[in-house]
Amino acid sequence: MTLSGRAALVLLGLVIVLWGLNWPVMKVGLEYIPPLLFTSIRMVLGCLCMVFAAAVMGQLRRPYRDEWTLVLSVGLIQMALFLGLVTIALQYVPAGRSSILAYTTSLWVLPIAAMTLGETLTRPRLAGFALGIGGVAVMFNPFGFDWTNPAVVIGNGLLLLAALCWALLIVYVRAQRNQGPPLTLAPWQFGIAAIVLLPIALLVEDASTVTWSDPVLLGVLFYNGPLATAFPFWAIITITRALPAVTTSIGSLGVPAFGVAASAVLLGEALTGTNIVGLLLIGAGVATVTLSDRNRRNEPDSDSTVSTENRTF
Repeated sequence: MTLSGRAALVLLGLVIVLWGLNWPVMKVGLEYIPPLLFTSIRMVLGCLCMVFAAAVMGQLRRPYRDEWTLVLSVGLIQMALFLGLVTIALQYVPAGRSSILAYTTSLWVLPIAAMTLGETLTRPRLAGFALGIGGVAVMFNPFGFDWTNPAVVIGNGLLLLAALCWALLIVYVRAQRNQGPPLTLAPWQFGIAAIVLLPIALLVEDASTVTWSDPVLLGVLFYNGPLATAFPFWAIITITRALPAVTTSIGSLGVPAFGVAASAVLLGEALTGTNIVGLLLIGAGVATVTLSDRNRRNEPDSDSTVSTENRTF
């Protein structure tokens, strides 16, 4: 399925809204269900939806032998580890701030790719990285951060650790020759995450405290499964076929911006100067790096590689 440029932009806008709104939605959900159990159910629902989508598109099959490495790495690191850490951190960190820190992933890719893949640290890339790190530094300045609260320190640290883990995965996937069809591999990746997370959640969390019939919880789970996980996964694949990669990458910066705004409106979170300045600097850094990569891809001797990151929020 190939969309027109205008239709793809509309679809991208819808994804930005769905993912941005999901930050306060997840924050609300954590009042009704423990974090790992929440993430596990999200993966189960995402898996079921992706099985249906792959079947409808005629792409439902078992992964080939050389595709299992990608299935396991994405399932374990991006979906299980990244989302697990982010959801745990959301217990302690405001939803808007969490959305900003989670989107530092692209910044950490730069130095890791330079060290492991030999990608060139051009001046625009270094400038973008410096802007992004400046944004992180602003958000962790001693005057805007409560260092005396261990839960806050741990929560913010988990968000940065999650972003770093995802960055390591992106660099690893970039080095793989066989990427595999996304819709074919997605059900297995979601399934792997669910298989790993669910036993851990049942072991360390008390599922008996969950009121499964609560309409708010049911609404949160429905939003997270089909609307904030499965549909955007399909949509991003469709969008990247219709729009330049740089448009999709920079457009995705609308997610933390919308997340901050939605959290302020729905949860009453304060729009602090620290968060706003941090968001602007991190957004400018990611945009600078992305534009630099686009320009290098247009050069005959470019050493840049295609980004394979799939966002799941």
